[in-house]
Amino acid sequence: MCNLRSFFTPLLAVLLLQSLVVVVSAQGSASTWQTLTGNPPLVIARGGFSGLFPDSSSVAFQFATLTSLPDVVLWCDVQLTKDGVGICAPDLRLDNSTSIAQVMKNKDKLYLVNGIPTQGWFTVDFTLNELSLVSLAQGIYSRSERFDNTYPIQTVEDVANLKPPGLWLNIQHDAFFTQHNLSMRIYVLSLSRRVVINHLSSPEAGFLRSIVKRFNLNITKLVFRFLEPNVIEPSTNETYGSLSKNFTFIKTFASGILIPKSYIWPLDASNYLQPQTSIVSDAHKAGLEVFVSDFYNDAQLSYNYSYDPVTEYLSFVDNGDFSVDGVLSDFPVTPSATIDCFSGLGKNATPQVNLSVISKNGASGDYPGCTDLAYQKAILDGADVIDCPVQISKDGIPFCLGSINLYDSTTVAQSSYSNREQNIPQIKAGGGIFTFSLTWSEIQNLTPVMSNPYSKYYLLRNPKFRNSGNFLTLSDFLALAKNTSSLSGVLISIENAAYLIEKEGLPVTDKVLEVLSLAGYDDPTSKKVMIESTNSSVLMKFRDKNNYELVYRIEEDIQDAEDAALKDIKDFANSVVISKISVFPKSSSFLTGVTNVVPKLQSHGLSVYVETFNNEFVSQAWDFFSDSTVEINSYVMGANISGVITEFPLTSARYKRNRCLGYNVLPPYMSPAQPGGLIQLISPFALPPAEPPNPVLTAPDVVEGPLPSHTASPPVPGGGATAVPPGAPNGLPKIGACIFLSKLAMLITILLLL
Repeated sequence: MCNLRSFFTPLLAVLLLQSLVVVVSAQGSASTWQTLTGNPPLVIARGGFSGLFPDSSSVAFQFATLTSLPDVVLWCDVQLTKDGVGICAPDLRLDNSTSIAQVMKNKDKLYLVNGIPTQGWFTVDFTLNELSLVSLAQGIYSRSERFDNTYPIQTVEDVANLKPPGLWLNIQHDAFFTQHNLSMRIYVLSLSRRVVINHLSSPEAGFLRSIVKRFNLNITKLVFRFLEPNVIEPSTNETYGSLSKNFTFIKTFASGILIPKSYIWPLDASNYLQPQTSIVSDAHKAGLEVFVSDFYNDAQLSYNYSYDPVTEYLSFVDNGDFSVDGVLSDFPVTPSATIDCFSGLGKNATPQVNLSVISKNGASGDYPGCTDLAYQKAILDGADVIDCPVQISKDGIPFCLGSINLYDSTTVAQSSYSNREQNIPQIKAGGGIFTFSLTWSEIQNLTPVMSNPYSKYYLLRNPKFRNSGNFLTLSDFLALAKNTSSLSGVLISIENAAYLIEKEGLPVTDKVLEVLSLAGYDDPTSKKVMIESTNSSVLMKFRDKNNYELVYRIEEDIQDAEDAALKDIKDFANSVVISKISVFPKSSSFLTGVTNVVPKLQSHGLSVYVETFNNEFVSQAWDFFSDSTVEINSYVMGANISGVITEFPLTSARYKRNRCLGYNVLPPYMSPAQPGGLIQLISPFALPPAEPPNPVLTAPDVVEGPLPSHTASPPVPGGGATAVPPGAPNGLPKIGACIFLSKLAMLITILLLL
């Protein structure tokens, strides 16, 4: 262990120093911030990295310092024990954040807290020695419990001994402790003689007024914390909403305010943003810094943010009108990257990485897929390539729609066409109303439906526009792309071609070739054309088009691919689309490692695109911190992929322009996840079960016969399908599966050496 310590400690120092130098120089070159001081906003890590680890655990505090800006501030909610020791815990009661209910059975009590009867295990009933038997747990049940019952409760001085860049103490219940003959005032004044306290906040004006003259305000900033507007502040008997209009009074005892984000950007009843308030500019005029709370990557954000936490942070720190002075976050990696990498970026910023951003049914995370609105949004968001999954109508018109089954993306079940349901097992198990059962004019009469793959988790997409937009023919789609200078190309995917030709008499591949030619895409100087399919027979049909990129989509999650299979793919394709899990396999949403699929494909001269990237946090492994940008970065910088296929093109398009990718050394918040790194921090008794391995791609999986000839097989009446009696079809969308940075190795080393 001594040899390990002597090796890793200097290495840790060097790596941290590199990150520090890079970030400081980057911040120094940034334009002036619209904060009160003109300095970049602070990142305040609430309970450390509490979005992943138990709040206020040693691992949470250390991980926050390793993955955030170099001036990150550690936040500790101070509670007092029976013997007057200050500990860090998110609440007066410990039952939601520790194992105390199991360890100290039947020792819960009932007290009045701010006049409200409250039952639980309170810190004031236990000494620090008694609490040494208790371990910390994740208090938010939607987060992983794998790190529970491992880490002890931390005293304030334990956290101070970590030598964080900044320490913020929050005193939430001074009046309660006074009722139990404990003085928070005496405690913090005594502590300040031993520990540097950079910020001290409280929602109790009386407490701050009692200590303001006892602190050196050049060292410790006092911050008045606002609760919800209708809550009454006990010492003034005024509501916090009323106090927010009296900054002259607050300035007499505080140098800043801490407010919920809704004070700045209120939401309407439908979860959409309302116009911003003037509270930031009003506070700045009064000489008060403004810090903002309630930032969580894994909560339902306003629909305006499209589930992208970076977009949310930018609206507070870089909106052109103001910048808040700091943000309080459970996931400090995200505001760190926002401030250093994404603030001040224009849409014309130079890309820092060669990455193709390909839409999935347009910007289908914001509007119904394959509608004019979805495609216009994808273009506006900066997609390089927009896609058209080609379907074909009964009268032979090719058009764009994400599924051949109209149940999946339209209101056909509620239309007069609901009696056209069929069972076609060659296409899909169960009933469906298929595109080739309706004419194009009939399809135009259908109403689009927004895809909501995570509705199981109550995460809906842009509900105001859930039925908006119009579908496009392939011809209209190609015209839109051709007239858009920002696009580099189009991707046209074709599925079910053999069935359509043989059973329905609809030569979809010939139709696509015809429309592409008429639209001028055969011209080598035109935009790039990508033809995608899971069928080699479809791609073979386009092999004579030398200026087309042929893309083979591997449907299954795979762990490897035989060389023979890759050689066969190279015969008919230029590139491959694989799933995210085929790159980074996972178990219970923890990454377990990395496959060699990407380098193997690339060694055979095949570009690799990965699908499907979504912003909703439940679609991501825990290792990506509920941040879609961290996920994208890990696939690009960690796996060296050529492109992403995404329902939210804005996130990926912004990512490729971020300035941190141009640094000589990547800062920790822009380093790729280390597959299998996070799982190493889980105690053996809490490890998730191993998943069965994914299959290996073999040559028989790839090679297939040619498409049937259109003239050789006349259409079969009804297509060989079986009609089903009219009834209430299941038109529900499919539910998606539930759901480190490289500096993680440093944290593992620290923990091993403790």
